[in-house]
Amino acid sequence: MDFELLTIQDCPHSSAARELFSRAVELEGNNPALISVREIVSDKEAEMAGFHGSPTFMVDGTDLYPSTAEPAMACRVYRTADGLRGLPSLESLRRAIQARLAA
Repeated sequence: MDFELLTIQDCPHSSAARELFSRAVELEGNNPALISVREIVSDKEAEMAGFHGSPTFMVDGTDLYPSTAEPAMACRVYRTADGLRGLPSLESLRRAIQARLAA
């Protein structure tokens, strides 16, 4: 499995996203040391990566939260039980990883 966290420079959620992704990956029985972090630095790179905002959680090159929005060098929001937030919940991220691993 290839776990990748995509962010932009100065993303206020980068550190928390890394911690969240590490925890979720570990709880799903994988080694969090396998997570790579890549900073997206241009609109062209965002388009090529299918990047829809920071942070983006990827498994095997697939965005765990597919979006129909245009690729963008911007912050990303996730729907949670508490409304829109800069990170998904741990439970939501675990479910997304489980669904990707089962695919």
